[in-house]
Amino acid sequence: MVDIKPIKTQTDYKKALLDIEALWDSKRETQDGDKLDILVTLVEKYEEKMFKIDAPDPIETIKFAMEQKNMSRLELEKIFGSKSRVSEVLNKHRKLNLRMMRGLHNVLKIPYEILAEDYELQDSNKSS
Repeated sequence: MVDIKPIKTQTDYKKALLDIEALWDSKRETQDGDKLDILVTLVEKYEEKMFKIDAPDPIETIKFAMEQKNMSRLELEKIFGSKSRVSEVLNKHRKLNLRMMRGLHNVLKIPYEILAEDYELQDSNKSS
């Protein structure tokens, strides 16, 4: 029988994972199936709290996507409008605007959620 309790420590977490493994093939709408659902929810909450992953930096993501697609800065000019705008954005002197985000999403397939993440400018005197 699986004893369900809050996950407060790494030991509790490891035990919950073992219990999930033991219950993995349980049928839904059964006592064991319900226990499995509860344990999975507890583990997910614990992992969100303890293993938080920071959102990726939008500019570093753009640079990585460009590298993966062998894309030059020249090709970004079509999205950003000018060579200087590309330089300003990639050097974090200017924030991305909505038009840029849409273009980057369409061309580089970067999720909007990443592009909309906030980041600090290198020169706070310049903004969008």
